Amino acid sequence: MQLLFDFLPVIAFFLTYKVTGNMFVATGVIIVAVIAQTAWQWFRHRKVSQMALISGGLVLIFGGLTLLIHDKVFIQWKVTVVNWLFAAAFLASRFFGDKPLIERMMGENVQLERSLWQTLNWAWIGFFTALGAINLYVAYNFSEDFWVNFKLFGMLGLTVVFALAQAVWLSSKMPPEDAPSSGKAP
Repeated sequence: MQLLFDFLPVIAFFLTYKVTGNMFVATGVIIVAVIAQTAWQWFRHRKVSQMALISGGLVLIFGGLTLLIHDKVFIQWKVTVVNWLFAAAFLASRFFGDKPLIERMMGENVQLERSLWQTLNWAWIGFFTALGAINLYVAYNFSEDFWVNFKLFGMLGLTVVFALAQAVWLSSKMPPEDAPSSGKAP
C-alpha cells in the first residue's frame, strides 16, 4: 500500500497527461499531488522522509520552472536530477560514515561481507546514473507521449528488473543457513 501511496503523484501526472494531452496541466497536478502527499505524511506521522522531501522539493522547483517559463524540459530533467542525486548520495556514503548507504538501508535484514556491501552500493550508483541518462535519452529522442509512458512504466519496469536482479545476486551471496539436524550425533 505504501508503494502505491509513494507513486500517487506520478500516477496523477500520468493520468492527467493522458486525459488532457497537456504537459503543463499534468505538471500542475503533480505539484499539487506532491504538496498533498507531503502534508498527509506530516499530519499522519509528524515526519516526512528525507527522500520524499528531496523528490518533492525537486518537483516544486522543476515543475515550477516548467510552468513559469512554459518549457517542458524542466519537468523532464527533474527525473534525471533525482536519479543522479540518489547516485551521488550512494557514492558519498562511501566517504562519510562507516557503512555504504545500501548497508544502512538493508543491513538489519541482510548479512554480507564488507566487500559485497561495497559492490552492491556501486551497483546502485551505476543504476541511478544509467536511469538518469536513459531518461534524458528518451526525453530528447522520442515524443512527449512516449516519454510520459516511459516515466511511469519504463522507469518502474527497469527498477523492478534491477531489484529482482539484486535479489538473485544477494541470494547467491548469502551464507547458507544451518541445515536442520537429523537428531543424530555426529
